[in-house]
Amino acid sequence: MPEPDRSVVLVDGQSLTLDQLATVASGHGSARLSPAARQRMSASRQVVERRAAGDVAVYGVNTGFGHLASVRVPVDRLEELQCNLVRSHCAGVGRPLARAQVRAAMLLRANALARGHSGIRPETVDTLLAMLNHGIHPRILEQGSVGASGDLAPLARIALALMGEGKVEMGGQELPAALALSQAGLSPVRLAAKEGLALINGIQVSTAIGALALLEARRLVTMADLAGAMSLEALKGSARPFDAAVQEARRHAGPGLSAGNLRRLLADSEIAASHADCDRVQDSYALRCMPQVHGAVRDALSYVENVLTLEANASTDNPLVFAERDEMISCGNFHGAPVGYAMDLMAIVMADLASISERRMERLVNPALSGLPAFLTPDPGLHSGLMLAQVTAASLVSENKTLAHPASVDSIPTSGDKEDHVSMCTWAARKAAQVVGNCCTVLAIETLAAGQALEFLAPLKPGKGVAAALAALRQHVPALARDRTLTPLIEQTRELLAEGTLAAAAGAASGKLL
Repeated sequence: MPEPDRSVVLVDGQSLTLDQLATVASGHGSARLSPAARQRMSASRQVVERRAAGDVAVYGVNTGFGHLASVRVPVDRLEELQCNLVRSHCAGVGRPLARAQVRAAMLLRANALARGHSGIRPETVDTLLAMLNHGIHPRILEQGSVGASGDLAPLARIALALMGEGKVEMGGQELPAALALSQAGLSPVRLAAKEGLALINGIQVSTAIGALALLEARRLVTMADLAGAMSLEALKGSARPFDAAVQEARRHAGPGLSAGNLRRLLADSEIAASHADCDRVQDSYALRCMPQVHGAVRDALSYVENVLTLEANASTDNPLVFAERDEMISCGNFHGAPVGYAMDLMAIVMADLASISERRMERLVNPALSGLPAFLTPDPGLHSGLMLAQVTAASLVSENKTLAHPASVDSIPTSGDKEDHVSMCTWAARKAAQVVGNCCTVLAIETLAAGQALEFLAPLKPGKGVAAALAALRQHVPALARDRTLTPLIEQTRELLAEGTLAAAAGAASGKLL
């Protein structure tokens, strides 16, 4: 196996892309602090140190936190204050986040601090990035954030590991943080004034979960075009509604892209030519309206991507430090409303993408709608074919409907009612990621069924893009001649979708899919 590309991301607080984030999150990249970021951070650190030595109360520097902001803390106990903050905020529960999500959150937090508005020492962020580069992953539990003063409980786990406390994952093993740091040749960080607060104020965990889910969702819309094209061929549908003139008459960007994909995939279809003179006037919405639905999902995801890219390069502390003005301002940039709304939108549109896919799946297995053998088995009755595959798709679509209920419309006051309106963006991101995962499985089931249906139309050949995708599918997943356990077939097809294998094959034959 070749070594993975270890591309280096320069952390400057301004230019991090979601694709770079994914590269580091997957373990195929490392990160280091830029010289310009180091200078900005040093300047803001001087402001914090002057305030810490002064007599004026500054939130989080020489005061308590949240409802305890009015309590002054003596200068000789400021380091203790920061350590106590981190330890007390490690109150999360539930399952640990996936390694990629943890790595993404670590990079996002470092990038936010690199903007120079946090007052943290560059050396502290150097250690955070060194942990990331050495594969030391704090054990972050998924539940416990309301997304208001940021993802406090989950981010506190990162800060705790920096202090050499708590548990981490390294090389597939769970280790004490102090031991992992020692093995990597690193020393625990002694947090100085404001540094604990700087490390935990922000919604980088929500953004990390959401960004990785978005990148998968972005790929899945193209997979939906491909699965839909396969279904349309199997059901002898018409490509006429995908004409470029139709899309230009409405002028939304996303539908134009999906329609273009469908035209390329369906070009030179013998199946289409075979029913050119049939008496069907119009196809069902699940076929005819693919550009309008898939394309609207594309446009919604473009909005989500813009929000998350901005958030990936944002300052989300409280208070913020403005070195050029020698000023610290208490504010609310940690509030997760922008990300919460975007995550709820992503959950909604991906739930609908799965829904229209399942409707095509139903048409494929229902002989009254398809004109094909019942449940796509050559011997219905003795064999049940893909009957239960459609049931599985239906169950996931139903699950998505519940998960698509927006989290951001909820708020529950915390911290003695000081935090009286919270965003719930962390839950919004977590459930949006679940919806995206379910959608991938539903699309895999449709692809499996459409491929099986096309077998009954041989020797007629589908469009060149569809034909190439079907050939690639058959290299890994055989046609269903008799009943067998379906779960492995679904999982294999899902993996092909996730890896982009079928889209690559189709694109090579018909032109790159967008």
